[in-house]
Amino acid sequence: MAVAFLSAQRSRDPSSQVGACIVNQENKIVGIGHNCMPDGCDQLPWSRDGEWLDKKYPYVSHAELNAIMNKNSADVKGCTIYVSLFPCNECAKLLIQAGIKEVVYVSDKHHDKPETIASRRLLDLAGVEYKQFEPRRTEIVIDFNSIN
Repeated sequence: MAVAFLSAQRSRDPSSQVGACIVNQENKIVGIGHNCMPDGCDQLPWSRDGEWLDKKYPYVSHAELNAIMNKNSADVKGCTIYVSLFPCNECAKLLIQAGIKEVVYVSDKHHDKPETIASRRLLDLAGVEYKQFEPRRTEIVIDFNSIN
């Protein structure tokens, strides 16, 4: 989960940084992603307000999609994805189709939104397990001076 949070730091979204990390059955990392605009589309808006086409929602690539696209193995079938935010319905479809067997998430702040309700319905029907992450620590500090 720490790797998912670290990946989220790469996001340029001013309001919601989301990261994802896919691991195989041996707990080895096979994919990492964060929410960002598609390649070459950095000029698109990050706004949450205004008309639909002036908001980020129709354009942003979610962390789960990017983690699948950035995979370093033939497939992610049977893998677990660690994600900082519970997946939306569109990401749930991607995770199911990719063969992800388990979703471990931190925040479920959109629990009652239709997209999240649909996501849980999809994951349940497909037999994809999901659970909230229970951290053993509340923070991890990276000290770049510790190597010297």
